[in-house]
Amino acid sequence: MYKLLKRVSVALALFLGTGAGSFAQDQNAKDKEAEYTKVITQRAEKIVVNLGISDQEKSVKVTDIIAQQYRDLNTFHDARKAKIKALKEQGGEDKQAVEAKIKNLEAAEEKKLSKLHKKYISRLSKELSAEQVEKVKDGMTYNVLPGTYQAYLEMLPTLNEKQKARILSDLTEAREHAMDAESSEKKHWWFGKYKGRINNYLTAEGVDTKTAREVWEKKLKERQKGQ
Repeated sequence: MYKLLKRVSVALALFLGTGAGSFAQDQNAKDKEAEYTKVITQRAEKIVVNLGISDQEKSVKVTDIIAQQYRDLNTFHDARKAKIKALKEQGGEDKQAVEAKIKNLEAAEEKKLSKLHKKYISRLSKELSAEQVEKVKDGMTYNVLPGTYQAYLEMLPTLNEKQKARILSDLTEAREHAMDAESSEKKHWWFGKYKGRINNYLTAEGVDTKTAREVWEKKLKERQKGQ
């Protein structure tokens, strides 16, 4: 009898312990989800507040659309990383074969990301004007485009209209990629990549960007001292 009771007690303890652990894990997952939802909602709200939307219902709807995009992007990038990791782990010793598989996977994933991007812009465009959509894009990329474009104009005041248009076009393309990036570092990486293209283009156009940058940076330092 004693042995039987002991067995029952052990089994009950194990059951309750497992249940308690499972409950704690579930609660922890719920807490993390709630915190993440709070973060992306606040991030979206900071963008929407600059759109000049007077209709509260529309403001909330646009906030939800932007927050959902952050969530969808996070899910996408996590899934892609997991797929690449799995290929590397299952690849064996043939590195070239693994690299080829990863390259094919990334190409397929980029198509998925492009569809996600277009769907998002379509949803925004149903609620906002073209100008407001532009502000959302800038908000999601730390306003790097307008700041960088203005810097080029100040640094190179003799740019012609064709050159200005090329710079703006390249920065706009960079922003489209940066919007979908998984981190702040990656967003800035995209702009850095396209600024390299812009500088190469300007050099080919005969523009001395190196000297112009040195002069411009000197003016900025003098301006900061005067403040």
